[in-house]
Amino acid sequence: METLLGYFETIPSSHRSLFLVGGITFFWLLESGIPLFEFNYKKWKHAGPNLFFTGTTILINFTLAFLLLNTADWVQVNNFGIINWLPEMPVWLYASLGVLLLDFFGAYLAHFTEHKVKPLWMVHLVHHSDHKVDITTSNRHHPLESIIRFTFTLFGVFIVGAPIAIVFIYQSLSLITSQFIHANIKISRKLDKLLSYVIISPDMHKVHHHHKLPYTDANYGNIFSIWDRVFGTYIELDRDKIVYGVDTFPDEVKNSSLIELLKQPFQGYRKPTGVEEIQSFN
Repeated sequence: METLLGYFETIPSSHRSLFLVGGITFFWLLESGIPLFEFNYKKWKHAGPNLFFTGTTILINFTLAFLLLNTADWVQVNNFGIINWLPEMPVWLYASLGVLLLDFFGAYLAHFTEHKVKPLWMVHLVHHSDHKVDITTSNRHHPLESIIRFTFTLFGVFIVGAPIAIVFIYQSLSLITSQFIHANIKISRKLDKLLSYVIISPDMHKVHHHHKLPYTDANYGNIFSIWDRVFGTYIELDRDKIVYGVDTFPDEVKNSSLIELLKQPFQGYRKPTGVEEIQSFN
């Protein structure tokens, strides 16, 4: 574990880039062989806006990275944060707990908040408005959302007390799992169900991309499924019934236009159509 932490503490930028590009390439090829849904679309045309947003996400995170580095250094020097206030524990447990808690603050809490606060939902809507969810959807985030997500991660690093090695492990796992759960690949239902007891599985997350409530407001996790199970936001839906997109913004042409997507957060809020279903669901 010390070797792993040492590697991630000084991980070269080229290695982190390899995780991103390698993951996109791997799942892109896998989608051609074992697709979950047979999309009738031009893959590269669909990927265009999504890859643009991947680029803006990288640019924003790179620009703000110094805040993450400084915060991680500060909590370590000052012995600040949850994992540093606990009794001494084995290194593997210290690192695992750090990643688990960062997944809560940086992913689950951020995602949950984006769905509950209307202005933030209008920003996050860009991600949900993809009608053909595939590997490129994983980083389809409006630049404003990239800033929001970074802020939650920064807060997580501060309150958790995570040193930079654990931060980079978390970010690497978050990237890989995000690609895995968005990729349009088919795995057996039994394996998917088994995975969902520990991590977010592809089916579990694709339920979250269903176009109507209550499914859209569920399954918020990114790496670990424990947070959805603990906070009661875990929902199942047969994969054959999933319809991608958002019921209140159904225009696929607009939702495929980069210009329209950049303007999306500034459009008026529209009330969801699945309210009655939520009441009957509860």
